[in-house]
Amino acid sequence: MARAFNVRVRHREFNPCDLVLRKVLHVAPNSRGKFSYKYDGPFVVRETFSGGAIILSDMDGTENVLPANAETLKKYYP
Repeated sequence: MARAFNVRVRHREFNPCDLVLRKVLHVAPNSRGKFSYKYDGPFVVRETFSGGAIILSDMDGTENVLPANAETLKKYYP
């Protein structure tokens, strides 16, 4: 069963200076329901760790304090 599941898993590899979008994990109280934004960004990858944690920064260079999980990111192609 695990082998069948792992066939469909896509490996995501992020390198420094890649542009990514971060999934919005919480719903704001004044959101627009199903029409709210699903992703936030773009962000720049600053550093990656072996466990899947990624340090992001904004486009203007301010670094985020908390790391993001690689599962919540997807590459952004402008």
